[in-house]
Amino acid sequence: MGTKHTAPIVVLLAATTFLGAPAHAGVPAPASAPAAPTTVGGLAPAEPVGGGRLGERGLILPTEIKAPPKTSAKAYVIADAGTGEILAAKHPHGRYRPASTLKALTALTLIPKLDKTMKVRPSRNAVNQEGSAVGLVNRPIYTVEDLFKALMLVSGNDSAMALAEANGGLDKTLADMNTEARRIQAFDTVAKTPSGLDKPGQSSSAYDLALIARAGLANADFRRYVSLKTDKFPAPKGYYEIGNHNKLLWRYKGMIGVKNGWTSKAQASFVGAARRNGHTIIVSIMRHDGYFWEDVAGLLDWGFTARGKVTPVGHLVDPAPEPAPLPSEAADAAAAPRGPAPAAADAAATKTTERSTSLAPYLVGAAALGGLAWLGYGLRRRFR
Repeated sequence: MGTKHTAPIVVLLAATTFLGAPAHAGVPAPASAPAAPTTVGGLAPAEPVGGGRLGERGLILPTEIKAPPKTSAKAYVIADAGTGEILAAKHPHGRYRPASTLKALTALTLIPKLDKTMKVRPSRNAVNQEGSAVGLVNRPIYTVEDLFKALMLVSGNDSAMALAEANGGLDKTLADMNTEARRIQAFDTVAKTPSGLDKPGQSSSAYDLALIARAGLANADFRRYVSLKTDKFPAPKGYYEIGNHNKLLWRYKGMIGVKNGWTSKAQASFVGAARRNGHTIIVSIMRHDGYFWEDVAGLLDWGFTARGKVTPVGHLVDPAPEPAPLPSEAADAAAAPRGPAPAAADAAATKTTERSTSLAPYLVGAAALGGLAWLGYGLRRRFR
């Protein structure tokens, strides 16, 4: 009995499926490739990026010399920028709100994409961003370079939004920032704003901030912007002077700069670098509850002392390599015959489509007749 009832249904479903499928659906689409490893909203890498010890939550220290000075920061990294060696750390992959240190990723992402001489007219939305601002007006008096300086010196949230607009809009810029984070293997970082203003789901880590700073300092424009102590900024009439919020540029010998940040939810964060005797040390801290400048200076001092004397506890990884085609794929592509010229291919595709369309009514009719025949057969068998 099951076969008697099922046969007509199977035929009708098969006919419907065959006729309903579009021409390009002959081969099922492959399953999506898994997303790049991430510790936010996805699976973490099998081993902590930078080495197994970096998965620890507390202090991660070498044994050869005295420990770094104490700090109230919940997380930090001390690294040699030249070698990538992490000399000491505390909860380096802990995910915290980055506050304005995220602007370092904004700059790293957008500096290569935007012409620094291009004039920008900020929108009213950009001009009215909350929080720290350089004081933009809705006039085309700023270059992209002006906006980068305001971003990194005075932490302008208005500048962050104006740069995002110059890059094609907020959504595109956030996508670009998150792509850049994955490229440099900063998998703890998720950007939800270009400014670092708190937003659900936004995060970074002390490890990632060190990666971002290291990658940024390899760019001459990035390095120049973060090193400026003061600069002249355009105004509707003339200009005014802006000063860098990084106090260590004035107080710490060899300070290169990068970025500090603060919100009431994130508390204080910082990532920066200093250079002495031909060596650069990077320090990043997150979720510090007070005046952190002296703590950072102490961690930098320790880094210069420890460099070359201690066994590293991990390392800052290099950006992920671009995937190269397999040798067999490259050979197949080279050996593949060339198809018809675009016009000929379009014509052939048009003819094929026309033939398929003209046959469709006949195929539908045939399928329907076949289905009715099977249905009639099944009914006769049932009531016999």
